[in-house]
Amino acid sequence: MSRFTDDLKGAKEINLYELYKVIKKRFWVAILFTVLAGAAAYTYSSLNKTTPLYQSSTNIIIGAEAAYRNTLQVIIKDTIVLEKVIEQLDLATTSDGLANNITVESIDDTQVVKITVTDTDPSRAANIANKTADVFISEIPKIMDFEDVRVLSEATLNAIPINESNQIPIMVMASIFGFAAGIGLIFLLDSLDDTIKSEREIERLLEVQIIGTVSKIDNKNLRKKQSKRAVTENRGETIEME
Repeated sequence: MSRFTDDLKGAKEINLYELYKVIKKRFWVAILFTVLAGAAAYTYSSLNKTTPLYQSSTNIIIGAEAAYRNTLQVIIKDTIVLEKVIEQLDLATTSDGLANNITVESIDDTQVVKITVTDTDPSRAANIANKTADVFISEIPKIMDFEDVRVLSEATLNAIPINESNQIPIMVMASIFGFAAGIGLIFLLDSLDDTIKSEREIERLLEVQIIGTVSKIDNKNLRKKQSKRAVTENRGETIEME
C-alpha cells in the first residue's frame, strides 16, 4: 500500500520518539556497518603499515666563519668520513646510502651544527650520529688543517618514531563513517517501507480519529475453533465457545 499521495508523505511530522523507533528497529544495520568499516580500516592499515623510523642528533661546535663552516659541513657527509663510520660500526650499507639518512644543518646563525641521523633502529641512529661526529673531528685536521671542532652534546636514544602509526585514528574515523552510513541506510529503508505502522500514523495521514480497531486473527486458533464447532454440531451438543 502506498502513502496515498506525495502531499501526505510530506505531512509526516518528525519527532524524536519516532526517530528513536525507526533507528531501534534496524539498529543492527548501524552496528554491522560500524564493525565492517572498522575491520576494513584495520586490514588496510595493517597491509600498508609503514616501518617506524627514529631520529637522533649530535650537536657540534665549529669555530669558523659562516662561509668556511659551510664547507666543513659538506665534508661531514663526504665518503671519506662515512666510509670510516661504516667500517667502525660494521654497518650493512654504502656511503651513499648512509648519506641519505644524515642531515647536517646550522642552528640559526650560530656556530652550532646539528648532525641528525634517521634509522629504523633508535639505538643505531644514536650510534651513527655520535660516530659521525667523532670521525669528522678526527679527520678534519688532516683534510683542512682545522682543529676548532668539538662536541657540544651527544646523541641519545630516542624510542619515539617520527612516523608514528596512524592505525587507531584511521579505525576510529572509519567506524564513525560506517555508523553514520548505517544510520543513513536505516532511514532510507524506512522511507521505502510503505506500510502504515501505527494508529497514530493513520490519524496523522488522514486527519481523522480512529474509533475502533480490529484485533489480529490467529488463523491456527480459528481453525481449531471451527473444527470443534463442526464436531459439536454433528453430535447435537451445545458448547459455549470462547
